[in-house]
Amino acid sequence: MSKLQKQMQEELVEKNVFDQARTYSYEYINGIEKMDVFPSEDNLERLTNFDEPLQNKPYSAEKIIEKLHFFGSPATIAQTGGRYFGFVNGGAIPVSLGAKWLSDVWDQCGGLYLTSPINAKLESVCEDWLKDIFNLPKNTVAGFVSGTSMANLCGLAAARFHLLNNLGWDVNENGMNGAPKLRIIAHDQVHASIKKTLAMLGYGKNSIERMPSDDQGRLIVDELPELDNSSLILLQAGNANTGSFDYFDKVCDLANEVGAWVHIDGAFGLWAAASQPLSHLTKGIEKASSWAVDGHKTLNTPYDSGAILCRYPDALISALQATGEYIIYSEQRDPLLFTPELSKRSRAIELWATMKYLGKEGMNEMITGFHLRAKQLEEALKELNFQILNEVVFNQVLVTCENDEETKQVIQYMQRSGECWLGGTTWKGKAAIRVSVCSWRTTEQDIKQTIDLFKKSRAYKTLT
Repeated sequence: MSKLQKQMQEELVEKNVFDQARTYSYEYINGIEKMDVFPSEDNLERLTNFDEPLQNKPYSAEKIIEKLHFFGSPATIAQTGGRYFGFVNGGAIPVSLGAKWLSDVWDQCGGLYLTSPINAKLESVCEDWLKDIFNLPKNTVAGFVSGTSMANLCGLAAARFHLLNNLGWDVNENGMNGAPKLRIIAHDQVHASIKKTLAMLGYGKNSIERMPSDDQGRLIVDELPELDNSSLILLQAGNANTGSFDYFDKVCDLANEVGAWVHIDGAFGLWAAASQPLSHLTKGIEKASSWAVDGHKTLNTPYDSGAILCRYPDALISALQATGEYIIYSEQRDPLLFTPELSKRSRAIELWATMKYLGKEGMNEMITGFHLRAKQLEEALKELNFQILNEVVFNQVLVTCENDEETKQVIQYMQRSGECWLGGTTWKGKAAIRVSVCSWRTTEQDIKQTIDLFKKSRAYKTLT
């Protein structure tokens, strides 16, 4: 045994480094609500402690964990706290973190049943549970990927294979050169990840037949062109700014009549189906062809928990399946059939733990709670004479002031406060404040504290 092997073996046996990491993790969890939501300038400056050349010899494991904690922890975003509203990032419920810690120790390769039977089983279970929650067709299959960007890529790759195959073209064999033209139909509020995905699949921005959207960012159904079996229609469950939902029922009916493909980008909004008061927002989603969704957003799993769901298993498998002489398939579920990756972390473990912990009643309570807190904020800000630009149908509140300059000053004040963090955006050519309520930790008191900050921002405007 080499000196290095002996050192690592001793660390594994003594477990000091694991105890140290656990202690620091508990310190972080216990202090999250007192942290600056965005790091202070001093803590950001301390990140320069990582600027050093790589040393020649192995370094102390304990000192590495210590350095990460003392310089890294204060420079994190407190997004797992109750007053981070910048993006739809969600929090992380305790059981999901515990499951992730355990699965990290397992360090399972989730590509095949033979590389992780437990992951393969939990993927199968999660697939069934997701179909139940979203009321999807029984033949729907799921692939578990890093996030919605990758889920969109998988869904659109499956759509491309399916539509071209129906037109007599095998894209796997023939590639894209000379392929029949597909019609890609999307409204002007299509998410940036969709645009990126289309480019990666060989479709430029000019390939999109752009449809107008209404004042909430929903596709105007009456403006939809005549569809055919070469059409790919892109819809949204949860507009990134307004939280609005497209009219799935009618669009899917029109598409299914002619054999078109409908893909729904439901990163955070698809979970509205799990809320009894909000499930009407997802009416008709079961008629689509594929769906992308993220656990780390509305469901509050840790990061790296996306899923692609597809009602055409052959299309998804044909678009994504890898081949190789060394790959050993089993009679059980082999996850790599449904994702682009061969080697991948076993993502279904913490997703399963989260869904099992919450159950349907817990999901309903948590997701409905995001909406209630968003409505609380909306009503209070209206009383303070802030303008609300959107219909608060889910968890997004879009706020503005009398002019762009004042709006930007409010954003600056809120971001510098350390008490909460929210982002800016542009809506219909106007500067706006985008508030995303999506953490299980956000309470009525957190919203009241945020409202107080909005009040104080007015004084800040008069001083600047």
